[in-house]
Amino acid sequence: MDDGNNSTPRRQLQAGTTLSQRYLIQEVIGVGGMGSVYRARDLHFPNVVKLVAVKEMINLAPDPLVRQTIVQNFEREANLLATLNHPSIPRIYDYFSQDDRSYLVLEFIHGKDLEAIITDTDGFLPEEQVLAWGIELCDVLAYIHSHSPDPIIFRDMKPSNVMINHNGDVILVDFGIAKTFQTGVKGTMIGTEGYSPPEQYRGDATPLADIYALGATLHHALTRRDPRLEPPFSFAERPIRKMNPAVSIELETVIATALQYNVEERFPSAADMKDALVSAGRKTGVLSHLPTSNLQASAVKPLWTFTCEDEIRGTPAIHQGTLFIGSYDNNLYALNAADGKFLWKYPTDGGIVSRPGVYEGNVYFGSEDRRLHVVGARSGKVVWTYYTDGPIRSSPRVAEGHVFIGSDDHHLHAVNLNTGRAAWKFETSSSVRSTPFVANELVYVGNESGDFYTIDFRGEMKWRFQAKRAITSSPIVAGQAVYFGSMDSTLYALDARNGWILWRFRLGKSSIVSPAVAENIVITGAADGFIYAIETQSARELWRFRTEHQVSGSPVIYKDSVYCGSVDGQIYCLEYRSGRLRWKYATKGPITGSPLVYDDIVYIGSTDHQVYALLA
Repeated sequence: MDDGNNSTPRRQLQAGTTLSQRYLIQEVIGVGGMGSVYRARDLHFPNVVKLVAVKEMINLAPDPLVRQTIVQNFEREANLLATLNHPSIPRIYDYFSQDDRSYLVLEFIHGKDLEAIITDTDGFLPEEQVLAWGIELCDVLAYIHSHSPDPIIFRDMKPSNVMINHNGDVILVDFGIAKTFQTGVKGTMIGTEGYSPPEQYRGDATPLADIYALGATLHHALTRRDPRLEPPFSFAERPIRKMNPAVSIELETVIATALQYNVEERFPSAADMKDALVSAGRKTGVLSHLPTSNLQASAVKPLWTFTCEDEIRGTPAIHQGTLFIGSYDNNLYALNAADGKFLWKYPTDGGIVSRPGVYEGNVYFGSEDRRLHVVGARSGKVVWTYYTDGPIRSSPRVAEGHVFIGSDDHHLHAVNLNTGRAAWKFETSSSVRSTPFVANELVYVGNESGDFYTIDFRGEMKWRFQAKRAITSSPIVAGQAVYFGSMDSTLYALDARNGWILWRFRLGKSSIVSPAVAENIVITGAADGFIYAIETQSARELWRFRTEHQVSGSPVIYKDSVYCGSVDGQIYCLEYRSGRLRWKYATKGPITGSPLVYDDIVYIGSTDHQVYALLA
């Protein structure tokens, strides 16, 4: 940063200094070649402590032209960052100059850089952790390499420029020497010795230079051997497994490909390297052990998709290799669950949001045409239909020789499976859109007036509970408790035998979500955009996960994960004990139905008209 031994403290800003009447300097967090990086507080937010990083550039060049060039380069970094929007790139808030100094105000990253983590770790970092970081770094490189109108080359990928935040995610910092890529244009050698590929020494940096530097960074993380201290381009002489035998041959092969001396022998793009890392992780099994949100949407690719003619708002069902799902194009579709091939469709006269139920070779589902339809699972031919006096948005529940289903005609209907005729109808105070749950020889169901009923198999009420607003949520009985949500922003746990309140949990907003229960955890969602996990005995919140819009679809627990869609259009896979994001996949429309997880495959419908099959 300067020449004299005693001049650095004089040139650094002191704690308590305020820049631009807004940024209160707290301490130095880094020192670079032309200035320092400070942690500061943004005083425009007086009621909260908003921290920012202030990057300083001190310009003391005596030549006016050199001074102008230095300022232009710093401005270029500011302008470059202003065009980028990616979770692994710090957001830029401000840029300004004072006297002989210029400042960038950036998002403050709570965490440590990867070089410090490597140095401070006893022994080797776990393979799954390095793999996870590698996948995320490929994500951000693919993003900048596809930047419009011109690709951006980072040119200085190395551990000290990779921050690991408090969530365990990577943030790529210091875009000071990044540049837009122009074919055929050479520059001077800029980068860091040991991490930069041979062509970058010749001033010829393409996006593939970043792939080499990423390979060098991952090699360093797995071996603890700093390439700056080794002969240049000698990675082939230092295979990873020779130094760290715990690393799989699959991951070693991926990194060795990235580190090829010849450009044409490397991965052709960051996306291809990411696919190779994901494939290596799947082969070795470490992908399922990732500890944080390491799989972004692009790492999860559908096994197949199928397009309907209108929105899919409901939930699929599966039976003997066939997937059944309804659509607002008025059809029930039967698809081959393995490849998504169309088998048949059955037309109704209304939209279908009801989840199909399959029993003894027949498919049961409701439609907004006011009917309960029963069709053959193999043929799609009608077996019988049952008429109600209102649209059916509830889903059927088959038990004890009857199918139970609610209707907007204010009734819960019990229909005989053999005759297709009503065994009884139970009148409620409003529309029944909740799906009934059958347990303990009782039927549990809510309605749009906030009434929750428990009815025996003869159609007689055993007990009733009143919430403050609608109960669209479908109940679930686990142990001695019945759980359901309400539009009054509450998750209820009642004694399933008598309706006494065991506890209430206050959600941020209303909920139509049907809860899921596993072990001692109940999981639900709400219109505030959160997925919640609550301890069943104490009603203590264990974790909450924020999506980007309201949660209307219901969660499903499978093995050690919870799967849930959001109106933000994404399906989320979370570790159900901690709420940590494992992966997410973005569809092109809001998801209001629930996923179905069967045989390690997640099936989900979206309002973008498509059905998706994803690896769990």
